[in-house]
Amino acid sequence: MTDAGAGFDALSASAGPIARGSVARVGIATAITAACGYAVLYLAARTLDPAGFSVFGVFWGAFGLVSGAANGLLQEATRDVRAASQSEPAATATDQRVDRPHTHPMRVGAGVGLVAAAIIAITSPLWAPHVFAEARPLSVALLSIGLAGFCLHATLLGMLAGTGRWTNYGSLMVTDAVIRVMIATATFLLGWGLVGFLWATVGGAVAWILLWSVSAGTRTAAQLRTPGKVSTYLRGASHSIAASGASAILVMGFPVLLKATSGQLGAAGGVVILAVTLTRAPLLVPMTAMQGNLIAYFVDRRHARLRALLKPAAVVLAVGTVGVLAAGFVGPWLLRFAFGPEYQTSGTLLAWLTAAAVAIAILTLTGSATVAASLHRAYSLGWVAATVAAALLLTLPLSLETRTVVALLCGPLVGIAVHLTALARADD
Repeated sequence: MTDAGAGFDALSASAGPIARGSVARVGIATAITAACGYAVLYLAARTLDPAGFSVFGVFWGAFGLVSGAANGLLQEATRDVRAASQSEPAATATDQRVDRPHTHPMRVGAGVGLVAAAIIAITSPLWAPHVFAEARPLSVALLSIGLAGFCLHATLLGMLAGTGRWTNYGSLMVTDAVIRVMIATATFLLGWGLVGFLWATVGGAVAWILLWSVSAGTRTAAQLRTPGKVSTYLRGASHSIAASGASAILVMGFPVLLKATSGQLGAAGGVVILAVTLTRAPLLVPMTAMQGNLIAYFVDRRHARLRALLKPAAVVLAVGTVGVLAAGFVGPWLLRFAFGPEYQTSGTLLAWLTAAAVAIAILTLTGSATVAASLHRAYSLGWVAATVAAALLLTLPLSLETRTVVALLCGPLVGIAVHLTALARADD
């Protein structure tokens, strides 16, 4: 039997239906990841004034944007590996006789990471002066190196999700988050200032190396190959990366988009960025972390994906409703108590921003169902349409707070409509 055949035998044995235990394990890892993310933001906000926090927030958003785009590698690896686990066992006997084309996703991830890092470094003179107000050379270097590492990180997450190794999947998430908070804590205690928080933002990109070095199961998943040509894999991944990049602009890279459409943000911008980040994290951090679970869930329900959307959508809406109420009533007090009197805003703004986070969470959900159905073009079109709509709405002659809410609430509705239309046609 070829290496590919042996790999798919192992894969089909481990990648069974999505069980509650897997969701629980990833859920626990997500909670730890979210807590670590909040810890980094808290330490940065307590160390830096609002204007300084806006500088950090833009870099945090910039890395979130590029790493969010790299999550397209996670999605494509999960879909390819999961689909192979359901179709390949019948073909492995043939693979012993015929050397069919295969793809090594981790090698593809490494190549994509190196190319992306080079593009960022080479083009930085064109955009960096408009994005990074301080520590510009270091910011560009960290962004490039961090992205290269995260491409491998995301691909490995996809391989682990596709093979059903949820404990390893959660461990990789937690290791990334813990590394970040350790660097942020050292920065807070030792007074490294803005530079230390820049390092904390990208430090977790080495987590995949640590897990790969200590876990045999992780190494097995990383060595797996999937059926099909590299060009076919890259074509699917390119759509996923485009969609993930568009989603990252709305989810993690929004501070960059806000600065691009607003010019200097100052202290008011720092408050808005923190408010946006805090109100969306309870929903969007879990949604992003569970991309592997969601895609595998929808792959397993390929004949009724619209109906399969109902249950997770109901959960998102229920949690979101509680979040809107909590943000409106206790959000302003919590913001002042946790981050200081400089960070003041209204409960109305926080409630609307939380409602906008619910809209983006539903868009993330419909996007997972769409990519699981191999509707890559519709998937990317939905996210791009949502991002373009949000960017256009940010140019409205309204206050910073109002146009932020309008953009984040209305833009995702366009993308949701695109995804649901494509899924309805596929289910017919």
